[in-house]
Amino acid sequence: MIAVKYPLIVILVFLWIGFVCAISFMEAWLKFKAPGVTIPVGLGIGKLVFGALNKTEWVFAVAIGLHLAIDSAPLWIKSNLFFALSFFILLLQTIWLLPALDNRAKLLIQELPAPSSNLHFYFVAAEVIKVISLSAFGISLFKQIHP
Repeated sequence: MIAVKYPLIVILVFLWIGFVCAISFMEAWLKFKAPGVTIPVGLGIGKLVFGALNKTEWVFAVAIGLHLAIDSAPLWIKSNLFFALSFFILLLQTIWLLPALDNRAKLLIQELPAPSSNLHFYFVAAEVIKVISLSAFGISLFKQIHP
């Protein structure tokens, strides 16, 4: 039999993973394949969508963090470190990566030259690590019970 210690957290974690996968790994590049979507239009859409995703991720992160805090779950427990890593990546994306990518997108939308950048690679790497970390955290919340 399998038990879940924090069912609400499990739901929030896997919803968070679903949002990131749907937006970062599907919508982000698919929109550019649609007929008539130019680079400036696609970047404008991307700015809106990733801004909304970031706010949604913060709702998930804060809800999970509050639930863990209310339950007095120590953050240094191995499984909770996976959540802490995801939280740190989200923070890094919010204060550095997304603003930097937005500034670059603004230049490209205005059809101004933008210096080459590895920011997209960093962002994708951060998303992959975040999804892996959230998956490990979510899976860790399932416990095998032996009768």
